[in-house]
Amino acid sequence: MARDITQEEIDTVDAMIARARRAMDEIRDYDQERVDRLARALGWNCGNETTFVRIAQMGVDESGIGDRAGRAGKRFKVLGVLRDALRQKSVGVIEEDPEKGLTKIAKPAGVIASLIPTTNPELTPPVTGIYAIKCRDAVIFSPHPRARATTFEMVRVMRETLKKLGAPEDIFQCVEKPSIPMTQYLMEQADLTLATGGKPMVRAAYSSGKPAYGVGAGNSTMVIDETADIREAAMNSRISKTSDFGSGCSADGNLLIADQIYDEMRAALVDEGGYLCGAGEKALLEKALWDEHGRRTINTVAVSAQTIAGIAGFEIPDDRKFIMVEQDEIGPGHRFSSEKLCVVMALYRFRDFDEAMEKVRAIYEVGGKGHSCGIYSFDEARILRHAENAPVSRIMVRQPQSKANAGSFENGMPMTSSLGCGIWGGNITNENVSLKHYMNVTWVARPIPIDRPSDEELFGEFYNTEVM
Repeated sequence: MARDITQEEIDTVDAMIARARRAMDEIRDYDQERVDRLARALGWNCGNETTFVRIAQMGVDESGIGDRAGRAGKRFKVLGVLRDALRQKSVGVIEEDPEKGLTKIAKPAGVIASLIPTTNPELTPPVTGIYAIKCRDAVIFSPHPRARATTFEMVRVMRETLKKLGAPEDIFQCVEKPSIPMTQYLMEQADLTLATGGKPMVRAAYSSGKPAYGVGAGNSTMVIDETADIREAAMNSRISKTSDFGSGCSADGNLLIADQIYDEMRAALVDEGGYLCGAGEKALLEKALWDEHGRRTINTVAVSAQTIAGIAGFEIPDDRKFIMVEQDEIGPGHRFSSEKLCVVMALYRFRDFDEAMEKVRAIYEVGGKGHSCGIYSFDEARILRHAENAPVSRIMVRQPQSKANAGSFENGMPMTSSLGCGIWGGNITNENVSLKHYMNVTWVARPIPIDRPSDEELFGEFYNTEVM
């Protein structure tokens, strides 16, 4: 049972909230040019290669999960968020529609509680910070205990950036000694919570009594049909699956491969560094990845393929980058059809596209509804059919899933580190959480010529028919 919050923790949060509100008061009259300048400064100081790589690798070392090279590769997200932020208005009038007589005026959301996951302790703060400063919000970051020094260091850089430019550094603050009771109280006192992390964290955010943007679990499933470029699909699957040792919810968990190309695709995956388990190794792997209650074992999350194999009780060559199992069954009792959060993927075979669509729906009944999936195909009708069929918020076409669905420089998705999963995933939004989610908007409506269709137009064939 969780302990009660201490008076010292209450006082600490109350003081942070008060400082945040005072800081917001100081920047309430900043114009668009000034907040854009601050956003650029944050982007540079947090996203330059030297600083970001240093802090990203610090995060891997501190938490013990993830890949030092892969984590550092997430730096592009800071640049992409800055790009998106600078292309939008966030102060004063942000949109006008003369025909409808509407004007929209942006205002700050307020003090934001940002809950930081252990998988992105260095990335989430600047992503949130750039969007927040654009909207003149303040943010109090609550780090994951396993990576708190990393988050604290990134927030220190952010505070120093504001200080050098004459802005109040308390726009950004970081909880030094996080605890569950303290984080819960912080969410209750803030105006808005951004919860990027596991299900308990998101559930707590939604029960705080304040608005919250949460995320849902993933179980990314890729359909690879006979029209696919097999080498491209295999390469992208490897890139997506091995990024940061598969720590992200977007990493490819299941590949559904057309029967006509199954053997060739499997061989291409081996060429990309995959290790195909035999039946005995697969059984050992299942016992290592899930406990007797079906819960993922923490020591196998976001670690190397060799580490996972060693925990399972077998060895794989040093040059293998990810592990594959061949799978037929789908369902709650078949663990490999669920989210894996590591460099393990399941390979399925399908005879025709109808069967592929059935398997997609079955997999998302196990887990991951609302999150994302993808497809390797050049058949536009199939691409759209997959999009209509899958209960997800985003589908990437011929792209490395974990590098694409939160935004990339090669697609039009908004850049973010938080992926809403909609009603499917128990979230309030199914969008990529980005600039518009950090602001309040006041609508100004002026009189316009009457826009009222006749009853005949509205009711069509039912107008003046017999009433009930």
